[in-house]
Amino acid sequence: MTPTIPDASARQYTGGPSSVPGRGGNRSNRSRKPGLSGIEAEIAGLLDRSTHELRLAWRNLHRTEPPFGISRDLLIRSLAYDLQKRAHGGPSAALRRRMRRLEIDLEKGALSVDAGVVTKTGTTLLRAWRGQTHTVLVQKDGFEYEGQRYRSLTVIAERITGAHWSGPRFFGLTGRAPSSVLAEARA
Repeated sequence: MTPTIPDASARQYTGGPSSVPGRGGNRSNRSRKPGLSGIEAEIAGLLDRSTHELRLAWRNLHRTEPPFGISRDLLIRSLAYDLQKRAHGGPSAALRRRMRRLEIDLEKGALSVDAGVVTKTGTTLLRAWRGQTHTVLVQKDGFEYEGQRYRSLTVIAERITGAHWSGPRFFGLTGRAPSSVLAEARA
């Protein structure tokens, strides 16, 4: 049996590495980089930990074994995300709803989804082009222009201009077309 070590940073038992985040072997004796906050230092400390220590931290956090075959890099990224989530909170309820909506759309077979373009049903998009005002009504499952339904704003922009345009850009939804006007329908 080995004699006990009076050092306060030593492990209390010899069964393995410490399961306390940010501590592992002699690594806990290193000084922190100046200018890092507590959470940043913990995340930076993940890089210095052994794979075994990372797996122990995963077990303590998730109360289960890490997935079989998960790489060290992915363990570090996941633990860093969990530390950030604990310190700053997770995604907002609105973002979780939006992500769920995108997931449902993808499951239904949506070919492409532009996460940057979020318009409410009933919104009216107005665009002046060569002296004529064009009005598009946002529907639940697409867009209505001149009595016809379209799945994409790009198709409508192409029909109006006769050339290929990004529909969201043409209607000013990306902030690049200053002549566009976005007006909410008052119903």
